Amino acid sequence: MRSVLTALGIIIGVGAVIAMGSIGNGAKAQVEAQIASLGQNVILIFAGSSSPSGLHSGWGGAGTLKVEDADAMKREIAQVTMISPEVRAFSQVIAGNQNWYTSIMGESADYFDLRQWPLVEGSAFTEQDVRSANKVCVIGKTITVQLFGEESPLGQVIRIKNVPFTIVGVLAAKGLSVMGTDQDDTIVMPYSSNMKRVSGVTTLRAITVQVGEARDLAIAQQQIVNLLRQRHNIRPGKDDDFTVRNQEEITAMATATTKVMTGLLFWISVVSLVVGGIGIMNIMLVSVTERTREIGIRMAVGAHGRDILLQFLIEALALSLMGGVTGILCGIGTSKILSSVKGWPSQVSVDSVVIAFGCSAAVGIFFGFYPARKASQLDPIEALRYE
Repeated sequence: MRSVLTALGIIIGVGAVIAMGSIGNGAKAQVEAQIASLGQNVILIFAGSSSPSGLHSGWGGAGTLKVEDADAMKREIAQVTMISPEVRAFSQVIAGNQNWYTSIMGESADYFDLRQWPLVEGSAFTEQDVRSANKVCVIGKTITVQLFGEESPLGQVIRIKNVPFTIVGVLAAKGLSVMGTDQDDTIVMPYSSNMKRVSGVTTLRAITVQVGEARDLAIAQQQIVNLLRQRHNIRPGKDDDFTVRNQEEITAMATATTKVMTGLLFWISVVSLVVGGIGIMNIMLVSVTERTREIGIRMAVGAHGRDILLQFLIEALALSLMGGVTGILCGIGTSKILSSVKGWPSQVSVDSVVIAFGCSAAVGIFFGFYPARKASQLDPIEALRYE
């Protein structure tokens, strides 16, 4: 019972390392998957500057991007394969006796291929629809459920600010975005239709660009910055009136918080391991005291100091390794239970298991060495006289 209670500290520490590491890895993988839903090799250009100096409107807040900027990027930057100017509005949408408040996205015909967003019904609008500002749209899964229930929405007409739009396609469900918003709660139409018939704006909120190869992201990003500075007549030393971010930068920003929390939880778990190691040292010191006579008898019949040292070191190592194995099983089980009960994503990595097991062995050796050394240095005569 005493050995089990001693190993409990190691079990809790190792279990916490595995469970917290699994949840942290799962959260990171989920964020990376959501970033990947933006598409492959994507660069995002937002209107407005994110610089902290001076007066700035923030991302998407200033009308500094134009359709002509997007056309110039596609025409002059060789690495760009697809591009989609973006306009966004929010409005009440009416279909029959149903209505729903949602976001209205204005995009190009390339948007669905760029975002790798397939349709489950119908088809996307065409480049001709964009040029003619036709009253057509594609709706998300949430809009379908809220306005039409189980009925197919294809060919149905919805009214946005008293303008009728015909539904030509239904997007596949995509779930939550990195910011936690419902990506399926949206209507996508040609950006020209949005600008002329819904939002009434003449400038863009953002531009999404896809580059052919990942290795060209940095080059294309710098060329975009240079092109926009030239088109917007921004003099050297002046702040940009736009913000450019590639997919790798967005991933790094989105996972930064997750990494901090995972690291914090990891070090809290390490403290549990240290506490468990102190428990092992304590019980081994008690064991040496209780078995002083046994140690004296062993030395009297020929045991060397290193034999005694090895004996107690193995005992301490056995306690920590048994606790480590049990802790690994408990940690994996805990992460699975939390994932199923709370819905938290979890991903057990081999690295975390190896690190946790190695830490438990190191704790056993480190905290078991002092009691073992103390036992090996006992004087046989004094040990035999004990009790």
